[in-house]
Amino acid sequence: MSRSLCAGMRASRLVTMNLSIVLPPILLLLACGAYIFWPQRRLAAAPEKTRLDYLRERKEVIYENLRDLNFEYKAGKYPEADYAVQRDSLETEAASVLAEMESLGG
Repeated sequence: MSRSLCAGMRASRLVTMNLSIVLPPILLLLACGAYIFWPQRRLAAAPEKTRLDYLRERKEVIYENLRDLNFEYKAGKYPEADYAVQRDSLETEAASVLAEMESLGG
């Protein structure tokens, strides 16, 4: 009878030891999953862009393209005829964007 009592106590200690080893990582995993996938109460709304905001961004892109075109022309990557056509196209587009910005009051 003494042996069965000792075996029972060993089995009980083994279960307790296994639980103390397995339970913390499981709880940590559940907590991390809840933190990652828990829905937020308030999502940040993206600000709406106005036509003027769009035109300002477009103007900056055109100016950057003009700077790049000038740099590449001076580096010898563009023949003069292609450079002139590209530059005229970008300048015309910039002028139309600036005119529209002016009409919108920006």
